[in-house]
Amino acid sequence: MLSVVFILGHFYYDPVCCSGVRPFGVSLLIAGYDDNGPQLYQVDPSGSYFSWKASAMGKNVSNAKTFLEKRYTEDMELDDAIHTAILTLKEGYEGQISSNNIEIGIIRPDREFRVLSPAEIKDFLEEVE
Repeated sequence: MLSVVFILGHFYYDPVCCSGVRPFGVSLLIAGYDDNGPQLYQVDPSGSYFSWKASAMGKNVSNAKTFLEKRYTEDMELDDAIHTAILTLKEGYEGQISSNNIEIGIIRPDREFRVLSPAEIKDFLEEVE
């Protein structure tokens, strides 16, 4: 997992180093599961990368990160983590969140990645309301 983040960081950094420009104007959150367990990294346009337990990006990022700091625990169950993610989105989202305008992906310990169906997302949305 870290090697992928390292390569992306260098890919982002090379144009900055050689020509002083930042052609990639976005940060990336990269989630995965490796021999050390679940991993979450942020890669910035400068090529810097950071490891997180939970993180957010975009509009109202400081409020979202504060919310996550209060709600996140190391021993969270998957359902609790999904509820926390939805509540974090609601904190900074303008408009109504529905199963048609968000996607949720999960990575299990068997390293299988799966995107939840709209019906599954709808069930989680109903649980947090």
